[in-house]
Amino acid sequence: MKTKLFLLFLGIAFSTRLFAQQGFPFDNEIREFKHQDSIKFPPKNGILFIGSSSIRKWTDLEQRFARKPIIRRGVGGCELWQIVGYYTPYILFPYHPRKIFIYAGENDVAAGKSGAFVFEEFQKLLSMIDKQLPGAKVYFMSIKLSPSRAKYFPETAIANKLIKNYIAGKPNCTFIDVGSVILKDHSAVPDSSLFLSDYLHLNNKGYDKWQKVLEPYVN
Repeated sequence: MKTKLFLLFLGIAFSTRLFAQQGFPFDNEIREFKHQDSIKFPPKNGILFIGSSSIRKWTDLEQRFARKPIIRRGVGGCELWQIVGYYTPYILFPYHPRKIFIYAGENDVAAGKSGAFVFEEFQKLLSMIDKQLPGAKVYFMSIKLSPSRAKYFPETAIANKLIKNYIAGKPNCTFIDVGSVILKDHSAVPDSSLFLSDYLHLNNKGYDKWQKVLEPYVN
C-alpha cells in the first residue's frame, strides 16, 4: 500500500514539475483535461480524437457520434511536434483507446516548418503509439487547406503525400482524406463558405462534411 501511495505522489510531483516548466505550451488546457478526468475518467477502449484547434473547436463532436465512446482532446493551436514532445502522457496514453484520430500538422507548417518535418514528427508519434498501445487503430486526418493559409499549400501537400505513402499498407493505420470534401467543386481551392470568418476553422457546414467522411471509420 505504501509503495502504491509513493508511486502516486511521485507521478503527481512529476506532472507538476512538467507543468511548471517555462514554455510548456497550452498547459492551462492540459490542466483542464486532467481536471475533467479527475471528475469522470473516460472508460478504456474509447475513440480518441487528438490534435489542434480543429478538434478543440469541434464542440458537438460527441453529439454527432452520440452512440460511440468519443474522447475529444484538441489542444489550442498546438503543433504536431508538441503532441510528440509534451502531450502523449496526458491526453493519449492514459485513456488506452482502441481508435485514435489525429488532426495535426497544419500549425507546424504555418509556423514555418516543412512538410518533411511534419512527416518526421508523425513517424515519431506512430512509433510511440505502436510501443505504448499495440493494437490500437490509428487514423491520420489529412491536413486541410485553409483559405487564410494559402501560401502554405505546397508544404501542406508535401506533408499529406509523405504521410499517406508511409501509411499505405501499414496494419492498423489509415490515412483519411478530409480535405477534398471542403474544396470547391472540380478545383483545388477551399470553399470559404465552409469556414468561420477567420477562414481557418470550419463552421458547422464544414464539420458536416467531415462527419460524413469519418462515419465509416468511427462506426
